[in-house]
Amino acid sequence: MKKVLLSLGLLVGVASAANAQEARFGIKAGVNLANVTNTDVEAKKNLIGFAAGVMADFSFSDLISLHPEVLFSQKGVKFEDGKNTAQIRTNYIDVPVLLRVKADGLFFEAGPQVGFLASQKFEANGTTITTSTDGTRKVDVGYIAGVGYQLPQGLELGVRYNGGISDLSDPSAGEKTRNSVFQFQVGYLFGGK
Repeated sequence: MKKVLLSLGLLVGVASAANAQEARFGIKAGVNLANVTNTDVEAKKNLIGFAAGVMADFSFSDLISLHPEVLFSQKGVKFEDGKNTAQIRTNYIDVPVLLRVKADGLFFEAGPQVGFLASQKFEANGTTITTSTDGTRKVDVGYIAGVGYQLPQGLELGVRYNGGISDLSDPSAGEKTRNSVFQFQVGYLFGGK
């Protein structure tokens, strides 16, 4: 069922892009402040990671565009209690498909995202304990909402929230644990207006 929905979403995106008035392609990179929800531990802290990849922007008008991306994105969580530290770093290939609403350089974006788990590493006190992805769901379905500013030449700055819908545990056990990531990004779309 998930494959069917993903295929339909991609088909709609490609069909919509074919009707676009202008297509631009670019690159982006940024910093992630990652955490997970439903882990009520006082020592839980944000884990700093990075995100980088490619993007496209298919404008339907001066106000609306379809904005798909493919990003390598580091997520996870960090725990510190004064003496000990531990962190779980998960690396994903994220594929968001966003709708952008533009107004004089300012843009608002929102849409679904599918993340594919590429690798995972658990460390305690600086020592790698395991790199296995066992027990973690391999596909993470989520959403994005953000705001940014794009210069006419193509340079853009943005901040967004990337929230998970899927339970990260596989199999699920009780309360769901989801990714929760704030992203600060800079990008460049080639072929400025």
